Amino acid sequence: MTIRSEFAKLIGKSSGWGLRTFFHRGSTLPGRIALKLDPKILSSLTKNYEIVVITGTNGKTLTTALTVGILKKAYKHVVTNPTGANMITGIVSTFLKAPKVRDSEKGMAVLEIDEASLPKITEYIKPSLFVFTNIFRDQMDRYGEIYTTYDFIVKGAANSPTATVLLNGDSPLFHSKELVNPVKYYGFDHENHAPLRAHYNTEGVLCPVCHHILDFTMNTYANLGNYHCANCGFHRPELDYKLSELTDITSTSSEFVIDGHSYKINVGGLYNIYNALAAVSVAEYFNLSPKSIKEGFETSRAVFGRQETFQIGAKQVTIILIKNPVGANQALELLKLVNEPFSLVSLLNANYADGIDTSWIWDANFELLSDLDIENSYTGGVRTSEMARRLRIAGLEPEETQSLDQILEKIKAVNSDKVYILATYTAMLELRETLAKAGYISGEMK
Repeated sequence: MTIRSEFAKLIGKSSGWGLRTFFHRGSTLPGRIALKLDPKILSSLTKNYEIVVITGTNGKTLTTALTVGILKKAYKHVVTNPTGANMITGIVSTFLKAPKVRDSEKGMAVLEIDEASLPKITEYIKPSLFVFTNIFRDQMDRYGEIYTTYDFIVKGAANSPTATVLLNGDSPLFHSKELVNPVKYYGFDHENHAPLRAHYNTEGVLCPVCHHILDFTMNTYANLGNYHCANCGFHRPELDYKLSELTDITSTSSEFVIDGHSYKINVGGLYNIYNALAAVSVAEYFNLSPKSIKEGFETSRAVFGRQETFQIGAKQVTIILIKNPVGANQALELLKLVNEPFSLVSLLNANYADGIDTSWIWDANFELLSDLDIENSYTGGVRTSEMARRLRIAGLEPEETQSLDQILEKIKAVNSDKVYILATYTAMLELRETLAKAGYISGEMK
């Protein structure tokens, strides 16, 4: 490590200590300061770590958390960025506050990394394994179309050409081009039916070879499943890691069988089983036992706004992050599994980290809510009126609110025992800060 790197590390660590000690919070600021002093500091900070990178549109944070829970059963030092600070400043901040790993030791780092940031970050870190979760339309002002997003992460992986890329084999896009990296695939293999096409409002279902519409003999949701092209024969690759059975899915848990072993996770919804499958695939890649995987899942819980549950008085409140049409639809499918009346809060922001174009809410199927037993409905956030308009079109009669403090008062007053909050990213962060100040949750580093 150079003198410049040592100085940048010292200043970055000191600023992080000050933020945590005097302001009781973390920040990406230490990473930003350290990068100003030494743009290459990430290379020296990560030299004693084997690195797993998890990227893709949806599921990065929970996949990372589940993977960390498993790997902690086998590795002494496991570093991660648990709150989703997944750009280069957040990654540097993560390693600045990580425990020191001696040159004679080897730490493990499991990092969630933003798709567009991946090529820049992998100029300085050399992962041994990449995990690609999925690619859906998301923040088009930042990422563009799904094919542009995929190009970002392919380029990022190519900076470490000897690293294996573990891809979601159920995504046609992930089988559309040959990578320079060695590849392995995971996916669902639990059912088979006559060829059908995905919903007409689904992107990423054109054959990358001949551009005909793909057929699916199994379609979990959106563009994921067992696909093939009747025109040219393009089809899903052979899977290295397979989910063979869906045993039970509730609003709070899921049970399934992967590679002959039964597992359970403490979060609900079909989409989160993909996250668990990715985590199991990583564990099997590193030759961890089913016992370690099960123990890791037992200690893992919903994280940082992803089905995060807490109490406000007698009310059980759950925050579910939504940020694009596919993710919102899966959240709505999760709400269909709730077997009692509940109240609903929908928070819509339009900041840079959310994507400033909020027209995506009109592509999400909020009409699913009209059949559910929703006692009260409220909207909030920067675009509360737009969210309220969308829900009225879907058949609800939401009340618009103007502040998060007002939202808390509304939650306290509802008759239902359960409240679900659908929130975009910065709305979720602002809500968590409000909740922490009010003492309903513990503050976490951001």
